[in-house]
Amino acid sequence: MFTHRIATEADLPALRALMTRAIEQLQDDFLSPAQVRASHKVMGLDTQLVKDRTYFMIEEDGRLAGCGGWSFRATLYGGDDSVVAREPVRLDPATDAAKVRAMYTEPAFARRGVGKLLLALCEDAARAAGFGRVELMGTMAGVPLYRACGYTPVREVQSAPIDGVTVPLLLMTKQL
Repeated sequence: MFTHRIATEADLPALRALMTRAIEQLQDDFLSPAQVRASHKVMGLDTQLVKDRTYFMIEEDGRLAGCGGWSFRATLYGGDDSVVAREPVRLDPATDAAKVRAMYTEPAFARRGVGKLLLALCEDAARAAGFGRVELMGTMAGVPLYRACGYTPVREVQSAPIDGVTVPLLLMTKQL
């Protein structure tokens, strides 16, 4: 039985550790070893989501099963330590899409509904904040989940080169 709560700053070490495991273990079926290594500089935790109280943790019996959030800010993806430019500008719900951000599942909990639960929480929160649309930058490992949950592709993107390696991503959107 999964429960959820909003992440706090005290959760940051556990969130970062989960993200590292997820990148290392869940991306390798979709990316080369060099791309997995580069992913650590493309993905990661944006602590602004925790400060904004828009970042969820999914737990089972006190064990962290996954995490993910949404944002009312312009940043589409990337964490505190990533090479991705971040834009903290607030979005207008009347014209802009909310951003689904930093979705990660503990590898032991993969394919057990954690991602679907996180997306539902994010979409419900964005809808409650007045947004009519959400968008996300999907990793190749996440794209099957996002498609199954009604997200449609907008365009393929390559990350900025990291040690000469790019990481494929897919911009996706969904009407709420």
